[in-house]
Amino acid sequence: MGLTETLCHYNTQLIHSCSYYGVFFLMTLESMIAPIPSELVMPFAGFLIFTGHFDPWWVLIASSLGSIVGSMLSYGMGMLGEPVVLRYGRYLLLNPHHLEWTKKFFERHGGKTIFISRFIPVVRHLISIPAGLARMSLMPFIIYTLVGATMWNMFLVYCGVRLKENWRLIQQYTHILDYFVVAGLLAAAAYFVWKVRASRNSV
Repeated sequence: MGLTETLCHYNTQLIHSCSYYGVFFLMTLESMIAPIPSELVMPFAGFLIFTGHFDPWWVLIASSLGSIVGSMLSYGMGMLGEPVVLRYGRYLLLNPHHLEWTKKFFERHGGKTIFISRFIPVVRHLISIPAGLARMSLMPFIIYTLVGATMWNMFLVYCGVRLKENWRLIQQYTHILDYFVVAGLLAAAAYFVWKVRASRNSV
C-alpha cells in the first residue's frame, strides 16, 4: 500500500473514531507542515454528510477551526526564526526547498498570498511560516486564513457529497485543478509585470 493509500486509510479511521474532533485534528495538521492532504480528509467528511452521519455546519466549524489553529502554530514557529523552523520542521518532513520557494512567493506578493495560497499545492501547507517570519499583522493573517481555508475546505466537502462513495476520486481531479490554478496565477503575474514595464516605457 502506497503513501497516499496509507494516509487515506488512517485518516478515514480517525474520522470514524473521533468524528468532528478527527476532522479538526487532521485539518490542524494539514495547515501546518505535516504531509496530510486536505484532499484525503474533507471529501470523506462530505461523503459522511451525504450518508447522514455528519452535519455540514459542524464539518464547516471543525475544519475551519483546525485550519486556523494549524496555521497559527506555523505562524508562531515562523516567528521563532528560520533556524528553528528548519531544525524542528524535519520531523514533520519539511522540504527546505519548498519552504524557500514559499518564502519568496510571500515576499513578492505580500499578505494576500495567505488567501491565495489555500488553493495552491504545497504552498498551502507552508505559507503561514513566511507570514510569521515577516511578522505579518495577526488579524489580517487570521481573516485571510479563515476565508481562504473555508472556501477550499467546503469545495472539497461539496465534491465529496456529489461523488458519494467515490469520494476518493477527488484527489486525482484536484491535482488537475491545482495545475489550472497555478497556471492562472503565473499568467496574472506575467500580465502584471508586462503592465508595469509598459507603463515605465511610456514615461
